[in-house]
Amino acid sequence: MPQRPVFTSKRMEQQWVRMQGVKMMRAGMPASHVAHHFDVSVRAVFKWIAAFYDGGQNALLAREGAGRPPKVTPDQLRWIADTVRDRTPDQLKFEFGLWTLRLIGSLIERQFQMTLSLPTLGKVMRQLGFTAQRPLYRAYQQDAALVQRWHTEEYPALQARAKARGALIMFADEAGMRSDYHAGTTWAPRGRTPVVRATGQRVSVQMLSAVGTGGQLQFMLHEGLVNAAVFRTLLEQLMLGATQPVFLVVDGHSIHKAKLVSEYVASTDGMLELHFLPPYSPQLNPDEQVWKSVKERVAKQKPLDKISLRRLIQGALERLQTLPEIVRGFFRHPDCARTI
Repeated sequence: MPQRPVFTSKRMEQQWVRMQGVKMMRAGMPASHVAHHFDVSVRAVFKWIAAFYDGGQNALLAREGAGRPPKVTPDQLRWIADTVRDRTPDQLKFEFGLWTLRLIGSLIERQFQMTLSLPTLGKVMRQLGFTAQRPLYRAYQQDAALVQRWHTEEYPALQARAKARGALIMFADEAGMRSDYHAGTTWAPRGRTPVVRATGQRVSVQMLSAVGTGGQLQFMLHEGLVNAAVFRTLLEQLMLGATQPVFLVVDGHSIHKAKLVSEYVASTDGMLELHFLPPYSPQLNPDEQVWKSVKERVAKQKPLDKISLRRLIQGALERLQTLPEIVRGFFRHPDCARTI
């Protein structure tokens, strides 16, 4: 049995134990004996062996211990956190608009004349409570004050009016889906990118829908350009057999404000009202979540042509009509949470 030398750090001792354990296993010693000798579990011994065969001796190296890198002071950490949280790279004269570890490293080097490795940068950001995330994109034309006013003033006032009149609040939107839209992941052996056979045709179907706060969903499908006449058809469908007023919230697209649409709204004698979201703020519309749900579901079913694409879209929308709790959940999306 190897004699344990004296080590100057716990990390060096861990590496020596792992390497000696693998050496003993490769010499034919049972894993249970190795585990007993080093006072570890049998499972740990097998993990050493697996790591060795997967990555050689380098895979047995002990990771750096937790804790703040000694060269970064608390004040510097606070500055890094505030800057990455509150500023974007382009605001600081960097070429890109997303914070990557390399870019954060460049920021730190520029500010503090300090160079940190990528693993150390990753550890710093995790200690600060940051993770790598896919960002949400917002139009730069969006006015945050108008969005805030929608949440705190306009929509609450609309809710009060709807309650007083016994009206149903609905949100409507339009979207298109192409046959070559792809989404989702699939399991496959590591290093072998899976190939899914799909059509090379590029056909599309236009979708219009409206969702209500009670889980209602109405929709229509259309081929070709969606214009004011098509939108008016959706409105006529919404009002067919309506027994209560409908307050419909839409974005400021020109088809929603067309004369053809305004004339129809006026003809309903107050049974239908249109209300408009702040400009460039599609995230406020819970109907956006309908399209996300439908597209993800349809894309995984491989539509082959326009007929199958339309059939799959219609099936996905009809399925949502039978799931009002899912539709109500769209109103609980973080950006729409105050529209419930």
